[in-house]
Amino acid sequence: MRKYYDVVIIGSGPAGTTTARFAAKNNLKVLLVDKKQELGSPIQCSGAVSRHALEAVDVSPDQEFIHEAIYGFDIYNQDGENKTIDYRHLKPEEYGESENLKPLGYVVDRRRFDRYLMTQAERAGVEVWLKTEGLGYQPNAQGNCEVKLRRFNEEITIETKVLVGADGLQSQVGKWAGFHTHIKLPELASCLQFVVDQVETNGLLEIITGHEWAPGGYAWVFPKGHGYAEIGLGVARTMTEKNAQWHVDHFIKNSFFKERFKNSKVLEIQGGGVPLAAPLKTQYADNMILVGDAARHVNPITGGGIHTALSGGYIAGNFLGDFFKKNLPATAKNLKAYQDLWLDALGNKMWKLYEVKTEIFNNKDLKKRDEMLFETMSDYFSPDSEYKKI
Repeated sequence: MRKYYDVVIIGSGPAGTTTARFAAKNNLKVLLVDKKQELGSPIQCSGAVSRHALEAVDVSPDQEFIHEAIYGFDIYNQDGENKTIDYRHLKPEEYGESENLKPLGYVVDRRRFDRYLMTQAERAGVEVWLKTEGLGYQPNAQGNCEVKLRRFNEEITIETKVLVGADGLQSQVGKWAGFHTHIKLPELASCLQFVVDQVETNGLLEIITGHEWAPGGYAWVFPKGHGYAEIGLGVARTMTEKNAQWHVDHFIKNSFFKERFKNSKVLEIQGGGVPLAAPLKTQYADNMILVGDAARHVNPITGGGIHTALSGGYIAGNFLGDFFKKNLPATAKNLKAYQDLWLDALGNKMWKLYEVKTEIFNNKDLKKRDEMLFETMSDYFSPDSEYKKI
């Protein structure tokens, strides 16, 4: 008899493990698979996440995965003029470094963070198969679907009611259902960051805007703990003839931070593609939903994906719990309710952010574009921002 799971999830990043954990907490039989053998690799992002994002999905900040506490932001324009948003000064009764106060967020170690989330999922009852590749899926006559997997070179077919695609950028699972998950080059940021020693930081995430330093994106300097920092940027390859490494070198050697960076020593190099695209318009099919990067649940202005992955996984896992209680068939029509929940919680604001981003980068006047991006970033990170939870 073919092995059956209520839910099979392909992809063990924050979206997949969070979906799995909350589905299991709702008493569902869950299988989580990933073709990788090492969690959280390769590292492609800076790893910043708000405290609120962790608390909202029942993740306790733990020294196991935290590099450094964060207390606010410093947003710079191309010439070095800045707007500081430091919650230690804005709300000193709530935010600070003493025991009775809290940080705004954290820079996390992605490998340890993903392992921590996986451990949470396993302890909730999720079965995990690493080094397992998804090969395809097919709805069957019983209202379930058959998922073909390759585990340690052995092909296995699993039956499930709902397959969750959490397999990241340009999702293969989504392609099985006919979704156009390919991202156009103008909406794919090429990101590169150096982990460096001998660069001072002050508990703030520093965001540097301006075409001169990061065409189509922005540069950053983030604390990483233990005296280290992350210096990186993302660029739209359609807006520059140079690659991301050239721009990082240019930023380090020639920007208004050059004196601060002059003694920096590179310890590690990390990079990859980050989508700055709109969410997928349709994130469900018969017996399938998509979550996280697979559904383009990525902030189109900042490129941040951890917060949206956790939130999307929480929505998906609890939706599945309710869905199974109703004993409904897993048709696309019925699974649309998942996307409706996600749109209400996050998606509508993500669409609005995408429209803001498009307006900025469609402006042909570079000076005006730089002004718009600096103003948008400053507003985005302000305490009064309507996008605080995105």
